[in-house]
Amino acid sequence: MHLALLVTNTDDSAFAARHPRDGEKFAALIAQVRPGWQVTAFDLPAGQFPQPDARFDGWMIGGSPASVHDDAPWIARLMGLIRHLVARQDPIFAACFGHQAVALALGGQVGRNPVGWKLGLAEMTVLPNPWLEQGLVAQYAAHLEQVTHLPRGARVLATSDHCPMASFAIGDHIFTTQYHPEMTHGFITALVDEIAPKLPPDVIAMAKTSLLRRADTASFAESIARFFEAANPAPPADPSL
Repeated sequence: MHLALLVTNTDDSAFAARHPRDGEKFAALIAQVRPGWQVTAFDLPAGQFPQPDARFDGWMIGGSPASVHDDAPWIARLMGLIRHLVARQDPIFAACFGHQAVALALGGQVGRNPVGWKLGLAEMTVLPNPWLEQGLVAQYAAHLEQVTHLPRGARVLATSDHCPMASFAIGDHIFTTQYHPEMTHGFITALVDEIAPKLPPDVIAMAKTSLLRRADTASFAESIARFFEAANPAPPADPSL
């Protein structure tokens, strides 16, 4: 399986340079459960877009400190690319900024979280669906904005006390989450320390307390793999062979 990652991360700080880039993070996430799969990254803020006729077994869209409402040419171009991929029924998995971008591109709405920042470990309740295990699933979070209205045809897959649309799907070809399955515990811990001077002390304290637990990373990676496998069923065996 060959997946494309649309990198949307605009962080070019010294902190970002000390840690793996998003292409490496998502490739490592997939490799946990499907080590033979290939991930090719496209750095959208740097103008690295795939060709319009590019074909992959699936597409992933990552997170970003940027807002989907920012007036940046690469964001407008991403919106058009999402609509193009959806029109082709290409399978898309999207996380955080990507989750919001898919919603906005398809007619949904994105706004500020009324309770403010969510940072650290988030626990969501997973509803019946084909990919995610039902029950409580923990993922790492770092967001101020979130989806406030779903696009037409979307259904909620998971919800949390601070994010009613923590994950959604459209048909069997779009699967999104507000959270960050690609982040490791070491990275989110370092990120909390890095942005601590910029956020209210209570937000940081809650984040650090939440990180005494770890995310369900491997099980979520398995869900992503199952989603792409379902969208790319193996051809039936030739009975003549």
